[in-house]
Amino acid sequence: MDGSREIEDDDPIELYDAWLKEAEAQEPNDPTAAALATATTAGVPSARMVLVKRIDERRFCFFTNAESRKGRELAENPRAALCFHWKSLRRQVRVEGAVLALGDGDTDAYFHSRPRGSQIGAAASDQSRVLASRAELEERARRFADAHPGQIPRPDFWRGFFIEPERIEFWISGRDRLHDRFLFTHDGRVWRKERLYP
Repeated sequence: MDGSREIEDDDPIELYDAWLKEAEAQEPNDPTAAALATATTAGVPSARMVLVKRIDERRFCFFTNAESRKGRELAENPRAALCFHWKSLRRQVRVEGAVLALGDGDTDAYFHSRPRGSQIGAAASDQSRVLASRAELEERARRFADAHPGQIPRPDFWRGFFIEPERIEFWISGRDRLHDRFLFTHDGRVWRKERLYP
């Protein structure tokens, strides 16, 4: 057996920052990628991968077409969960909480920091809607690029969101499924830490 691993940190945000820094050094591709789970008001869930960014002091920011499935679900039910899985480190972080909108300034700044092709793709796509063919998508992107030879305007539907964490769980893989799990819950004032059974 591996033996017990302890987490001495009492601040899960600082611990997440430290784990992410390690992942950025060791993960071969997209260490900020996480599964984002949303649900309708009826409780029907859906999940997909997103890139999670830090904007100022907010660690769990992501961007999407607000008219997409996840955008519509967040409008109906503004709560979500994230799961980071860093296979090379044999670690996982889960985040749950309320979802709030980022301001236009932060959203504009991030949109224009992306490669031009990514901006065009985001603006030209009717995300989550039925598409007749790949050729139609490529033609829409070409026409949009031709119409905007300079700076790409951020579409009104492309928005930024962040999760205000209420629960953050840190998971460390262990032999024989004797994993280590540490759950931090926020009571509105302070974080409380507990060890969980695997």
